[in-house]
Amino acid sequence: MTPSDTVDTHPHIADALKRPDLVRLSDSMVLLRFESMKIYSALAAVRQLLDRGTVRTGQTLIDSSSGIYAYALALACHRYRLRCHIVASTTVDATTLAQLEILGATVEQVRPSKNLKLDQELRVRRVREILAERPDVHWMRQYHDDIHYLGYQEVADLVTKALPDRTLTVVGGVGSGASTGGLVQHLRRRDPGVRLVGVQPFGSVTFGSQDHHDPEAIIAGIGSSIPFDNVRHRLYDAVHWMDFTHAMSGAVALLREHAVFAGLSTGAAYLTATYESRRHPDRLHLVIGADTGHRYVERVYARHREAVDLAALKPAEVGSPEEMSMPWSTMAWNRAAWPSRRAEARA
Repeated sequence: MTPSDTVDTHPHIADALKRPDLVRLSDSMVLLRFESMKIYSALAAVRQLLDRGTVRTGQTLIDSSSGIYAYALALACHRYRLRCHIVASTTVDATTLAQLEILGATVEQVRPSKNLKLDQELRVRRVREILAERPDVHWMRQYHDDIHYLGYQEVADLVTKALPDRTLTVVGGVGSGASTGGLVQHLRRRDPGVRLVGVQPFGSVTFGSQDHHDPEAIIAGIGSSIPFDNVRHRLYDAVHWMDFTHAMSGAVALLREHAVFAGLSTGAAYLTATYESRRHPDRLHLVIGADTGHRYVERVYARHREAVDLAALKPAEVGSPEEMSMPWSTMAWNRAAWPSRRAEARA
């Protein structure tokens, strides 16, 4: 084994799992593939809280989560010898739930609801009840505390080192705002011309699609039915809204064409990047693959015969969120503030 072939020995599995792989999909598209992207965010946030003295070893950290952040926080707590409590959506899959429990996290799920807004409101309400009962518990507030931006500096450094000579467009699910926003904020310190294209499901309030109902919207993790303070709208150059069938088609195509088994948000980002790379062939499109496809076997991959050929799909190009239509719309956001915040600034 030569020096260049040496392999790092990690102090904890979380340090190994967090590192992404860069996979070339085409001349103008590279996949940034994570096993679980939010491990970067959770590890850095918890380490910072410990360093500040905000939390101490043995203390309980709590948050609401529908999936991969819960797993990331449980790993961070295991790594730094903290307790973890998750108020979970009923959509959390059995595999994730079992891992959380074995890692030592306590998990409680809110009552079943087909309404995503009610589900999120119930979870936040339960967190507040626990905090009132146990003031020693620290609420991580993944949707609102910008401490979750910190971990993506390391990802930006990896991307810059691996892709030093290409003008980048980052494409990924918006979600809490910290992953795509954090990565691009750090990348722009070197190159302000880095573009950010956010992907949203219909029904999300984050970029104004709350009046559109997709009955199969199970990619709630990249959108929200309640406002998230960690979403910095001014970071985004363009936005795509997509329904379940289009996201599924992207995920199936990614597996079929490139043998990449990824989550539904990655499928949505892949379809979006396919369109964006045709419009901007001079740029390298970095597709965010936030997690693997294991959580979506039954709900997505088992239905692969329903997937549509990506070549047959095209978004409606709109000038404002009010003009959007299902199943796929896009608009230039041009790093604008959220309209309500512009109104607040004038008031």
